[in-house]
Amino acid sequence: MDPTPPFAEHTIAAVSTPFGEGAIAVLRLSGPSAIPIAADIFRSRIPVPDLPPRLQQFGRIVDGPRVLDEVLLSIHRAPSSYTGQDVVEIQSHGGILVTRRILDLLLARGATLAEPGEFTRRAFLNGKMDLTQAEAVMDLIRAQTDLALRAATEQLDGRLGRHITALRETLLAILAHVEAHIDFPDEDIDPATGAALLARLDSARAEISRLLSTADQGRILREGLRTVIFGEPNAGKSSLLNRLLGYERAIVSHLPGTTRDTLEEAVNLRGIPVLLIDTAGIRPSEDLLENAGIQRTRHALTRAALTLHIADASLPPGNANLPIGTSGKDPASADPLPSTLLVLNKCDLGIHPAWQHTPSAIRISCKTGEGFETLTQAIFNAAMQGAATPDDFLIAINARHQSCLKSAATYLDAARAALEQSLSPEFIAIELRAALTSVGEVAGRLDTEELLGEIFSTFCIGK
Repeated sequence: MDPTPPFAEHTIAAVSTPFGEGAIAVLRLSGPSAIPIAADIFRSRIPVPDLPPRLQQFGRIVDGPRVLDEVLLSIHRAPSSYTGQDVVEIQSHGGILVTRRILDLLLARGATLAEPGEFTRRAFLNGKMDLTQAEAVMDLIRAQTDLALRAATEQLDGRLGRHITALRETLLAILAHVEAHIDFPDEDIDPATGAALLARLDSARAEISRLLSTADQGRILREGLRTVIFGEPNAGKSSLLNRLLGYERAIVSHLPGTTRDTLEEAVNLRGIPVLLIDTAGIRPSEDLLENAGIQRTRHALTRAALTLHIADASLPPGNANLPIGTSGKDPASADPLPSTLLVLNKCDLGIHPAWQHTPSAIRISCKTGEGFETLTQAIFNAAMQGAATPDDFLIAINARHQSCLKSAATYLDAARAALEQSLSPEFIAIELRAALTSVGEVAGRLDTEELLGEIFSTFCIGK
């Protein structure tokens, strides 16, 4: 990679705290002119160029003779900074106008307004972190639960990157062995050596499979477990939503058909972010509005990772105990649902004999709270998806990692097939190099500007 990136000649500036009024705002500068620009507008007992690194200094931001604000300023000299360049951080008062004026001063003195994620992008390009760590920055900011926060922190610390580095080293060693036979064509790969190579290939392939198995867990931690609550009218869907949330979010009424639209709320269940979706009750209806709500229920079911089928335990099973389709066709002929938990509500009113043959059903009462420990444990188990403990979530790849690793797995399978068929080592080496490239893309060992632009465009400005 070019040691002098194209951005090296310009300095960027941005407000790193959220837009709006607050107690404090933080502004950042990064680049070769960060310290001279700060020296031009900051007045204190010690001149900016003489400030010790990482020490906050009280002073004033000035625009000529006019004082704009009293601030704290710190400098972080290259390469010992977040971006690997000279960085200046200014903590000002958090008013919208004063923050804007200070930013305007920085831009007027020669800084360029930072693009989304540009500070972290510079950190990556300057070798301060690999791409998995850079992506973890936004995971950390967006984490909604303690488990998601822990997973992001582990990735930021380089846990996934270390696994990828070890995998690359394994593949490099295998490739070196194969290329040695290319350089010495008279030396065939003997059976014993071939068996050892197959074992090493299988070990690398198993590690890729293990990482790929965390993709669903990663999606849940980043996006939440999309959980649709459905059933017949008056089964207690909205009551269940309110009880899981811990407050009255949905209107509850004894009148059927009260819910006409989907209602979405996020909740933290045992460290797992869960997106709960309350839906309209499913029943035959001539009401146009109610039918529109039922269609939205069917649409929500197509996007669910988990469904909670709520039924009134005191009444015999109705149509809601049939598979609910998503195409508007007859329920019995429609597509199957994702993982579904049958939840019998109103157990405090008694259980109808027809439900006695459903031992796997979870029995609850939204009125008394009975059975909710069992229900939340079942939702947690569905989210874990085979993980033995929550710690297994701490390596959780995202969709980009998954795509790269799937490609690597395909190439390794092809390399294994070529080795088993005793094909020329050149064919094996081609597949191994492609696998190595795909694995390298996970941690950012690539030079693809388009990919980097796509990743960092999702970041906050100032990060």
